[in-house]
Amino acid sequence: MAVLLDTSVLIELEREPTVLEAVLDDLGEQTGAIAAITASELLHGVLRADTAQRRDHRGQIVERLLSALTTYPFDLTVARHHARIWADLKTAGRMIGAHDLLIAATAVAHGLRLVTRNPAEFRRVEGLVLVEGW
Repeated sequence: MAVLLDTSVLIELEREPTVLEAVLDDLGEQTGAIAAITASELLHGVLRADTAQRRDHRGQIVERLLSALTTYPFDLTVARHHARIWADLKTAGRMIGAHDLLIAATAVAHGLRLVTRNPAEFRRVEGLVLVEGW
């Protein structure tokens, strides 16, 4: 079974390079995946780096991740889950960030467990299974 990695987990890679190896090792037989919005967030981080050296460093990490992880697109199946989750959270007055909503919808639509460093936000989403302890 695949796990979906939230951007918050992947951002730690720049701060702590050994995290990449730990994450990939911890996956073991599982397939690591990301939502398309996560790819966009990572690429945005590369383009917004404040120095050429940091941009190159981030770019290398991001390209390694993008080649190692499956990217799930925002398609009609995900859109249907996104609309339902969005409506449910809005009605309950418990909205989460727009990108987190896309990530959650991707995980739910594909039956993936989500690995995040921001569990409080994602716990609001009914039917989303979180992997704790990363």
